Amino acid sequence: MGAKHERITDLSRLKAFTNPLRMQLYRLLYAAGSATASQLAEQVDQAPSLVSYHLRKLAEHGFVSEASGRSADGRERWWQVASEEGWGFRDSDFADTPEGAAAVGAVSRGIFDTRTAQYRAYLDQRAAWGKAWTDAAFSSEWLIELTPAELAEMNDELEALARRWRERGKAARADGRTEDREHVAVHLYGFPFRL
Repeated sequence: MGAKHERITDLSRLKAFTNPLRMQLYRLLYAAGSATASQLAEQVDQAPSLVSYHLRKLAEHGFVSEASGRSADGRERWWQVASEEGWGFRDSDFADTPEGAAAVGAVSRGIFDTRTAQYRAYLDQRAAWGKAWTDAAFSSEWLIELTPAELAEMNDELEALARRWRERGKAARADGRTEDREHVAVHLYGFPFRL
C-alpha cells in the first residue's frame, strides 16, 4: 500500500502551522517540488527575507529541507518538502490541554480556509480552463452511514487511491509526458453529523 504520511504528535511542530503564510509556503513547495525563497516570495507577494525566515522555521521543525544540487552558484538556497507523503495529526493527540486544542483548531481552520480559497479561485477562473478541464473537474458529496472504524478504513482506501494517481503523474512527468498535465487538487472531507 505504500508509506503513510507522518503523524505529528509534538505540539511545537503542529504550532508551526498556525501561521497561515507557513501553511501556504508548504503547499506551494509541495506542488512545485523545489523552489527558492525568491520564487515563493513572488507567489505569495511577500519579501524574500520574510519567506526565508518562515522556510527556516519550517526546516527547524522538519517539514522542509534544502534541496541539494539545485543552486548553480551557491548563492540562493533551494527548498523542498521533507517528505512527499506529507503529514497529518489526530485531534485526540492534542485534546488534553487548552493550548493543544487551540492549536488543532487554528491549524484545521487554516487548512480549510486555504483549500476553500483554492477552490474559489478555480471557480472564478473556470472559463479560462476550457471544456476538457471543466468537464473533468468535480465536486461531490455523499451522505452515508458508517461507524468510526469504517470511516477510518474509507480514509485509508482513499489515501491509497490518491497515492496511486500521484505516482502515475510523477512517472509520466519523468518520462516527459507533460502535455495537458496540470497540478490538480482533490479535497475530500469525511465527518459525522446528526439530523
